[in-house]
Amino acid sequence: MPRIRRKRTKTPKGFEILEDKLDEFEERMRDAVLESHDGKRKAETTWPIIKIHHQRSRYIYEMYKKKKIKKPVYEFCLRQKYADTNLIAKWKKSGFERLCCMQCIQQTNHTFGSTCICRVPKADLAKDQVIECIHCGCRGCASGD
Repeated sequence: MPRIRRKRTKTPKGFEILEDKLDEFEERMRDAVLESHDGKRKAETTWPIIKIHHQRSRYIYEMYKKKKIKKPVYEFCLRQKYADTNLIAKWKKSGFERLCCMQCIQQTNHTFGSTCICRVPKADLAKDQVIECIHCGCRGCASGD
């Protein structure tokens, strides 16, 4: 994520509602990046970053959906890359309401041209089977759960 310089960019009226929470997400992201990678698998090192990115995008989307922020503020957040535009576009589609990350639905990242195991509904898995996405650490983001 590129650093956002708010002093150069004029923020729209109503952005103050999001500002404190976005600063908190930015601080958590900074801590996740600086966190030690000792004892973790290569894929596990990016999981906290992807999780915080998802939470920040979901927060902005939910605030707009609940009409707590106006459209100019929402569009400003998307333009300034506070939220993931592609992920939010998928959340608006049926069947993708709980999608964790875009990597889980990209068929080129998986064997046999399918999607990630976290997209399989829990009812279709064995009862004692614990699943975990290799890309983001998600334990299940299928909409049917």
